[in-house]
Amino acid sequence: MSIYNNNNKVIVAMSGGVDSSVTAALLKESGYKIDALFMKNWEEDDADECISKKDYEDAKRLCKKLGIKMHLVNFSDSYWNLVFKTFLNGLKNGITPNPDIFCNKEIKFKQFLKYGLSLGCDKVATGHYAKINIVNNCYTLNKPLDKIKDQTYFLYMLNQNILKNLLFPLSDINKDDVKKIAKSLDIEISRKKESMGICFIGKKKFSDFIKKYIKPNPGLICDANNMILGNHDGLFNYTIGQRKGINIGGKKNYLNKPWFVSEKDIKNNKLIISQDENDLLFKGNIILDDVNWISKNIKKENLSCKARLRHGGQLIDCAITNIDNRYILKLNDHERAVTLGQSAVLYTKNQCLGGGIIKQKCLASI
Repeated sequence: MSIYNNNNKVIVAMSGGVDSSVTAALLKESGYKIDALFMKNWEEDDADECISKKDYEDAKRLCKKLGIKMHLVNFSDSYWNLVFKTFLNGLKNGITPNPDIFCNKEIKFKQFLKYGLSLGCDKVATGHYAKINIVNNCYTLNKPLDKIKDQTYFLYMLNQNILKNLLFPLSDINKDDVKKIAKSLDIEISRKKESMGICFIGKKKFSDFIKKYIKPNPGLICDANNMILGNHDGLFNYTIGQRKGINIGGKKNYLNKPWFVSEKDIKNNKLIISQDENDLLFKGNIILDDVNWISKNIKKENLSCKARLRHGGQLIDCAITNIDNRYILKLNDHERAVTLGQSAVLYTKNQCLGGGIIKQKCLASI
């Protein structure tokens, strides 16, 4: 059963980038009646702001070329309260949250979707690399053709009520082909680089940006044996596996090897660093918080599947079970730099089942 019907009116989420531009062009070419909707999420007025005036002008120019009406909506207040504050609170508590996942959950596929549907459309289309299927009258989220660009990790919090209103037209197209289509549409847009990292930080240095919102909280930098090696300005500046920015040079009685963050002792405000890569490996149980299952047909008890613990990370064999209303993920292999606040996203073959936020790591059985 296909989710595509060109009798539908579609709102395309436009960002002024390559993927959303090609999404609009493909739907227009396929006979859909479409409008575009440009979303502004960040108000800070500087050269590096995420949703820049140039992005808006690029989107507007392309829509004019395609004969598409473009709407503008400002969700900056909602983004600040529902995404950015949550991100800051996580950092203050020593964890490393993923604001892109919060944004998808609270803004793009909630408020943006609701606003788009209020404009009289039947579906909302985005330039995400993911695929929606219908199996046994149930919507499923699946990996796209281009596995390198797979964005299902960021979409695991979607549900049936959301998926039924979405289209992902890039699901069966490789990124290289998307770039070729973009070049035929608009030379300037085809040359744009992909946005990487956290959008509201832009090109600014993370530590410089975040210190505008979080006060320094100095503490000790130690090795695994609690030997003091230096000082830090706040655990929020670091994430597990990080090498740059530790500022620990050569130390007597230590190897001439780079240092990296192996753990954050949140209770004692200590940053634990190591020169041994094995200190980053973890195999054990993970307690998940805020778990979401995409399909009602998924077996949720004693489920054997695969997990991805960071975007672009390897898929690890695992099992998930519910003990005393807590979802426990048991890793069957070692994973590097398991980080509190990031998401564990679950898969069987090409299907994304859902996932949850990594709340706690436990070596012993639970």
